[in-house]
Amino acid sequence: MSDEARSLTDVVTRLRRALRTSIRSEWPWDSLPMAQVELLQTLAERPPMRVGDLAAELRLAPNTVSGLVGQLIESGLVERGGDPTDRRVARLSVTPQGHEQLAVWQAAHEKRIGSALDKLDPGERADVVRALTALDHLVDHLRAH
Repeated sequence: MSDEARSLTDVVTRLRRALRTSIRSEWPWDSLPMAQVELLQTLAERPPMRVGDLAAELRLAPNTVSGLVGQLIESGLVERGGDPTDRRVARLSVTPQGHEQLAVWQAAHEKRIGSALDKLDPGERADVVRALTALDHLVDHLRAH
């Protein structure tokens, strides 16, 4: 592994951990595990989806996704609907309550990241902003594999 790949992996891991920890300490109501948040985000981007398609998209086992979906349905954040072309198939979508929870989650993260960005010196902040396009392209390449 190259030094750049190792460094980026380390920074991304520490960034995710720092966000998760800080949000949970400041927003105790945010009890959704990250796997459920990622599932909700995926469903919000591409609704409605079948469990199998959702599992493939998230690269998780279908039974794992079924368990997460069951919890989200029970919480009122996801709903199961029929498929107009095949009555045997259920399609999942985010409920209005789920969209609201995602919006609150997103706003909390934006606030936390914004506060941290404000503490950077102007040059570092500009470096972070310049890196966003390249990081977005990196995400596209990771999704392609």
